[in-house]
Amino acid sequence: MPRATLPSGIELEYRTTGDRSDPVLLAVNGYTTQLISWPQAYIDQIAAQGLFVVQFDNRDVGLSTKLDGQKVSPASVLRAALAGDPLPPVPYTLSDMAADGIGLLDHLGVDRAHIIGNSMGGMIVQTMAIEHPSRVASVISVMSSPGDPHVGKPSPEARDALLAAPPADRERYIAASLDAKVWMSQKYYDPDWMQALAAAQYDRCFYPEGGTRQLAAIYASGDRSAGLAALDVPMLVIHGRDDTLITPQGGERTAELVAGSRYLFLSDMGHDMPRPLWPVLAEAIGGHVRASLRTDTA
Repeated sequence: MPRATLPSGIELEYRTTGDRSDPVLLAVNGYTTQLISWPQAYIDQIAAQGLFVVQFDNRDVGLSTKLDGQKVSPASVLRAALAGDPLPPVPYTLSDMAADGIGLLDHLGVDRAHIIGNSMGGMIVQTMAIEHPSRVASVISVMSSPGDPHVGKPSPEARDALLAAPPADRERYIAASLDAKVWMSQKYYDPDWMQALAAAQYDRCFYPEGGTRQLAAIYASGDRSAGLAALDVPMLVIHGRDDTLITPQGGERTAELVAGSRYLFLSDMGHDMPRPLWPVLAEAIGGHVRASLRTDTA
């Protein structure tokens, strides 16, 4: 896969799917997940909507740049944020991760793109729209939240599963992937698929250290509510009833904040992208982009 070297020195591993002459859709991953967490067959369905899809590994995960050795305590950052105290230093924030995505667009010679992000990726694309509005044609925020700590809070079981240290042993790591069942789409739960993805991600890059810095970035970046309320951009918000990691209130509030946004609530979706929902999601993404293009040319 190709790599982009940004002016910041960050290198991003990326891949593209579709016709380069089609509108660009930049897809941003969630917390600790690699670009392969978007199955290629799902990306192919999105590209078939008439989109040129660009995916990449965020910094500190996959095959992109790692900030080895940079220490931070996410718990200390969270405590300070909740108390309104000065934040301890963090290696980077969601603003830096948003700038990485914009830098990749620069590398590809793309002036404006449609952007989609899952979970933390949703937080990043929201930040892109707020901080780089001229580069964003439309936004799709999936299973995410506006950063208000009182909105979309995880269930205790989901929080504990997310924060558990991943086993270093490959077989134990694969087995532990099933702990994510607590936030998955219950109707479509597929343990074989989950373990196969865990194996692929482990073999491609096992790097738990990066998760600590990504989590600190989320905590340090604060509430985007005011920025979202000021946006003037087509926005589609997607969330699922089964999501216990970022509960549906996170999506509801995001849609409430952005004037004119559309909210797609799926009763059989959790904090994942189950295969049976790929056609529904791909059509929703394609329809949103086409509608935004019509608005843009009106």
